[in-house]
Amino acid sequence: MPRQPNVLLITTDHWPAALLGAAGHPSILTPTLDEFARSGARFTNCYSECPVCIPARRTLMTGVSPRKHGDRDFGETKPMPALPTLAQTFRDAGYQAYAVGKLHVYPQRSRIGFDDVILDEEGRTQYGVIDDYEMFLGDRGFPGRQFDHGMSNNDYNTRPWPLPEDTHATNWATAQMVRAIKRRERGKPAFWFLSYRHPHPPLVPLQAYLDMYAAGDVDEPCSGEWASGELPYSLQAVRARAAHMTPRQIRAARQAFYALCTHIDHQLRVVIGTLREEDLLDNTVICFTSDHGDMLGNHGMWAKKLFYEPSANVPLILTGAAGCKRTGRGRIDARIAGWQDVMPTLLDLAGIDIPASVEGLSLVGEKRRDLLYGEVGEGDHATRMIRRGRYKLIYYAAGNRRQLFDVEADPRELRDLAGNAAHAAALEELTADLIDRLYGGDEAWAADGRLQGRPDRRFRLGANRGLSSQRGHHWPPPPKTDMQQIVWHVEAEEDAQP
Repeated sequence: MPRQPNVLLITTDHWPAALLGAAGHPSILTPTLDEFARSGARFTNCYSECPVCIPARRTLMTGVSPRKHGDRDFGETKPMPALPTLAQTFRDAGYQAYAVGKLHVYPQRSRIGFDDVILDEEGRTQYGVIDDYEMFLGDRGFPGRQFDHGMSNNDYNTRPWPLPEDTHATNWATAQMVRAIKRRERGKPAFWFLSYRHPHPPLVPLQAYLDMYAAGDVDEPCSGEWASGELPYSLQAVRARAAHMTPRQIRAARQAFYALCTHIDHQLRVVIGTLREEDLLDNTVICFTSDHGDMLGNHGMWAKKLFYEPSANVPLILTGAAGCKRTGRGRIDARIAGWQDVMPTLLDLAGIDIPASVEGLSLVGEKRRDLLYGEVGEGDHATRMIRRGRYKLIYYAAGNRRQLFDVEADPRELRDLAGNAAHAAALEELTADLIDRLYGGDEAWAADGRLQGRPDRRFRLGANRGLSSQRGHHWPPPPKTDMQQIVWHVEAEEDAQP
């Protein structure tokens, strides 16, 4: 057995930190992840610094903030920055490094330091690449049919997966990771990256997992007092997206989402069983996390790109090799963490020097940060965050709106304290922290030490003729197109004046 531990990094897409039995969720079934949490450490205040897929993954793979890696929006054609990646750092230390699932990098077949990548990019043929999952479906006799169910990657309609169970993307990723583990070079440590695409829509779980939640055991979304008032421009856009959803549709979407989570949880048991049977488990560090969460109807909102807890607070569970005292057992760690901390943490546990470029902190080290800065979007859709201590400041530049939440006392963020005199000192302290960190044009939002933001606007939703980036039949493969990302506000009619 190699002296250095193997490392298995597991990520999902859209999984909120609260969706764990170990976190006290009343409905979700996650027995495997709950066991991980009892066997290691669960970090309860881990945030995605930019809660949207591409920027978050750049942070994960470089250990730096969006300011340093250059994307705080959705730069789908931006190549990875010229920084040491997590995979390359492991390889430079003598590890073999393999990835399975979703990378979301450009160019699409870039390996970003891995020896090999078995790719599932959710049918993004506009990049001009056919991924490995598409090829697998073709080999199984289902060429181009992964979107025949008619559900979109960017909305919350749902139906059961229509093809055989073993062709589901979750099962495919599990099987590919099992094969990668079995094909390792003996006597050499390994870094494995297992990146599941779900519970990101399309919401197409297996019927068996839908049935687990059919008896009515699905909690309802919450809504804060502030959410019924006049909302900032950016939130008007988010709320407009879900305005049509009925209570029945909301429940169905949450049921399907939970089903996708439990499916992943159960498939992880196959991966762990493989490590055990290959006599690798005792010498393997395991980390589970997600690129961001999902609002899931809370406060009338869905999806990501927001700094409320369901969107920005992500799960982070860490188990060390057998007997590792640095991770502990059944430990709950409330330090403020970010996705930039995953890279230095895993390298630290493997005994590998952390590159000087890394901004994150090892979560098994003694050094802790005072606050975390979050940023997503540009212009009128820009949102910024400061999390310090028990408080969180969320700032919307358009309309110059601040929100303040006491996350410890009010974890569901039901009460906005920005106008509460008893919390005025905390509001001003976090505002000063925010102003100190503005860059890249954001500096214009402040003058003389006070925020002034951008002019307010009203949002009016336009047509959604593309059905939220709905995919079609992928056989024969569609022609390569331009790289414009179709999102909800592209065709929106918007007023420039309040």
